[in-house]
Amino acid sequence: METIDLLKKVRQIEIKTRGLSRNIFAGEYHSAFKGRGMAFSEVREYQFGDDIRNIDWNVTARYSHPYVKVFEEERELTVMLLIDVSGSRNFGTFEKMKKNVITEISAILSFSAIQNNDKIGVIFFSDTIEEFIPPKKGKSHILRIIRELIDFKPKRTGTDITEAIRYLTNAIKKRCTAFIISDFMDNNPDMEMALSIANNKHDVVALKVYDDRERELPSIGMVKLKDAETDKYVWVDSSSRRTRKVYADYWNKHVAHLDTMFKKCGVDYASVDTNEDYVKSLMALFRRRAVK
Repeated sequence: METIDLLKKVRQIEIKTRGLSRNIFAGEYHSAFKGRGMAFSEVREYQFGDDIRNIDWNVTARYSHPYVKVFEEERELTVMLLIDVSGSRNFGTFEKMKKNVITEISAILSFSAIQNNDKIGVIFFSDTIEEFIPPKKGKSHILRIIRELIDFKPKRTGTDITEAIRYLTNAIKKRCTAFIISDFMDNNPDMEMALSIANNKHDVVALKVYDDRERELPSIGMVKLKDAETDKYVWVDSSSRRTRKVYADYWNKHVAHLDTMFKKCGVDYASVDTNEDYVKSLMALFRRRAVK
């Protein structure tokens, strides 16, 4: 993409997603993603009902009167985006391809993090780790992430989510909130174990982006389909009821498997249809987390 076109696209994404983040998601994000723990705030005189475990004995001895330590929630988070850049993201049958929706969701989460004074980092992955952007703050950092989201050219086309999750576990030492944004077209049997280990260390959230035509095959006769990750073609008779049933059954089995895996690993997740308003899906996810 030419530099002028890229900057224009960056600006369009910035205006749209920053506005959504500020006007719609700000409160929900803050409530849904809590700090790492409690940080010391101040010392004050002991009051009836205070927990005696919080007594500051040094200050108490100095003033001959009990004082307690006051703690506040430590709000600053580190947020990591694990973004799928495999070949299957280049699919869409309505107004947007999956990669466009992934870009906008990633930008919204980035602006939400910065507005909440959180650090934000990114892991771009295919069937290998394509790029790692360490977590930082600041608008220039966000704009760099958006530029990469729009114009990133992966070296590989396959998908290995397990490798990305393991990389997160090893690269980020302190607890973070990690969003895996992918179509989850990956059947690696080791994913569940990697996800469970990662979610014990971090707070992992899965966002599945899909297109309606991956769920249901329309009856339009003989069609030539291409696997975007292997470049292989196959002819399919979409007018065959049996073919459409096999297609739908595979999708339903895949969705059921993901649902079971996420629940077993304790991972919050949401599904986003490219043909629907992703704002509703994200808001529902945030609100579910806020009441936990």
